[in-house]
Amino acid sequence: MPEDARPAFYALAPGGVRDYVTLLHLPYTAWHLSYVAIGAAVAGELEAGRILPALAAFFLAVGIAAHALDELHGRPLGTQIPGWILVTLAAASLAGAVAIGLYGAFTVSPWILLFVVAGAVAVVGYSSELWGGRLHGDMQFALAWGSFPVLTGAFATAERIGLPALLAAAFAFLLSLAQRRLSTQVRDVRRRVVRVDGRLERRDGTTEPVTTATLIEAEEKALRLLSAAVVALALALVGLRTA
Repeated sequence: MPEDARPAFYALAPGGVRDYVTLLHLPYTAWHLSYVAIGAAVAGELEAGRILPALAAFFLAVGIAAHALDELHGRPLGTQIPGWILVTLAAASLAGAVAIGLYGAFTVSPWILLFVVAGAVAVVGYSSELWGGRLHGDMQFALAWGSFPVLTGAFATAERIGLPALLAAAFAFLLSLAQRRLSTQVRDVRRRVVRVDGRLERRDGTTEPVTTATLIEAEEKALRLLSAAVVALALALVGLRTA
């Protein structure tokens, strides 16, 4: 399959184990898991016994459950994973994430129950586009996959949400909103456009044909760089707290 014909830049050729790797949306999953680490790092001293369960819960909920439900809803990645397996993956992963959250509610703070409920609603409501898609949009994405992981990481670490965590949540909201705006164009071209016509005519007289690469190259490069940048920031903050 030509690279620009794939449904995402991280999508592997369809079939077999490759479909399951594609399903994880690895660059974006790492991006949003980094928000959990950033929230924890700005909130206080890091404890492996708190941050690692939070990361595991988000990996199960976002990396697997949300993406499995999203693939079940219209097959945007074009995988060949049977529907019953996607349902099983989503249910088992979400159940695992909820179990981790409940354990935290009993051992750390009962307020974690609020994060568990909010997270479960976000995963199912956003990914399955329930209630007429009211939970599926740019703002909802930025809140659910940007601000919420930061606040969860902060509370899991410090059992409170202070000003640094709120500012970090605002950062994640704005960056996730930018991510959504960039990826909307890329997704549309990669997954829906079947033919591109036209050319660019510049003032110096040169011309350039308009192709799918013309339409998505800049946005996609920005997304790749941003995903790497957020992971690097998270690692830097974690390193600062653990040094």
